[in-house]
Amino acid sequence: MFQRRVLFVAAVAALVSACASVPAPVSVADTLTATPSLSTFNGLVVKAGLAPSLQGSGPFTVFAPTNEAFKAVPQKTMDALAKDPVLLKEVLTYHMLPVKLVAADVKTSAVKTLNGASLALGKAGEFVTVEEAMVQTADLAATNGVIHSVDRVMLPPKKK
Repeated sequence: MFQRRVLFVAAVAALVSACASVPAPVSVADTLTATPSLSTFNGLVVKAGLAPSLQGSGPFTVFAPTNEAFKAVPQKTMDALAKDPVLLKEVLTYHMLPVKLVAADVKTSAVKTLNGASLALGKAGEFVTVEEAMVQTADLAATNGVIHSVDRVMLPPKKK
């Protein structure tokens, strides 16, 4: 009898330990924060005050440019974004959809972004494109949506 209790306690302890090592699901904002290759985009999201929204219930799809993608943006453009919070928010929300869209569900179409502009999506086999950007890493799951890293920073069309 004692031996069974010891085995039971050991089994429960192993189960608790295994559960503790499984990461808890996190929001889109938290997933951005935890992804080193998206740190530039995440910093701009925080600066624009969008992080609290991306911690909300969603759902969201975020096409997040990688740090490498930001290196290709002219410094003049980055300076303009830093000085103009409205423009920064427009550019960032152009990378976001108010729906959860995993790569397998992408169809060649136009979708409305959070800033109200249309964004062209394309799919050829396993390759997904967003405007002129290519999805590098698809389906970074979050509790309130999904993130796809892309290889370009996309600028919204000029408003008339």
